[in-house]
Amino acid sequence: MSAGARLAHGPAVMFTPADRPERFAGGLAKADAVILDLEDAVTPDARPAARRAVAEAWATREVTGLDPERVLVRVNPAGTADHEADLAALVETGWRTLMLAKAEDPAQVDGIVAALGEDVRVAALCETAAGVLAAPALAAHPHVGALMWGAEDLVASMGGTSSRHADGGYREPVRHARSAVLLAAAAHGVAAWDAVFLDLADRDGLAAEAEDAAALGCTATVCLHPQQVSVVRSAYMPAPETVARARRILAAARGRHGAFALDGAMVDEVVLAQARAVLARAERIGDAPPS
Repeated sequence: MSAGARLAHGPAVMFTPADRPERFAGGLAKADAVILDLEDAVTPDARPAARRAVAEAWATREVTGLDPERVLVRVNPAGTADHEADLAALVETGWRTLMLAKAEDPAQVDGIVAALGEDVRVAALCETAAGVLAAPALAAHPHVGALMWGAEDLVASMGGTSSRHADGGYREPVRHARSAVLLAAAAHGVAAWDAVFLDLADRDGLAAEAEDAAALGCTATVCLHPQQVSVVRSAYMPAPETVARARRILAAARGRHGAFALDGAMVDEVVLAQARAVLARAERIGDAPPS
């Protein structure tokens, strides 16, 4: 895949602490892609060892089965000493699909490209107020292939303490941020990844949010734990009746020009596009690793 191409990972992309190399291969066997996390999942004093583990994972990838096309490395925010140390460690490897934590400016992506080369692909994580406002500019960068948003760091950047109401729904500025990032991704043709769901015990809540993300065109929901993977994949997989309906619509459209009626409902190009999207998602998830 060329640099800047839309990242095709998903629907279940999972964070894995970079200082736990014994989990790398198992995580990739479970999820559709893994993010080796050098940021929040690793304490600052453990990051040097985590960087060594990421480098070793590259060196042993053929033995362990780590597919570089299904692995990202999350680096620390630009402008920090940890960010510079992350890039210095990655120069010695071939890992070139990165997630940039707290992305806020396309120039930060330029810095990654300058350090690692033109084949870098970046998932920009918009998780601060500045990052959300910069989402369109980040999505337009030729080396950005996905946008993700994050709720908790966003609220912290606003001086707040909670992203959700007591009933579990997101507060209005957080909902706005999600919409802004998803719209920016769609406008620039890059993948949209939905935020993590923190309550590991609430499978129904995760399923509802993942179903909503899929309906809005997201290609992935990012997971924190292996037990979330099957929930996300099931939520993104169109129901059999939805797939059957999409096939019926496209079959009826063959040889027709313009809008037509089917089963009492009008079918136009928008409906045809939605039917194609349903089948594409079903095929993509059906080909993904079992969970």
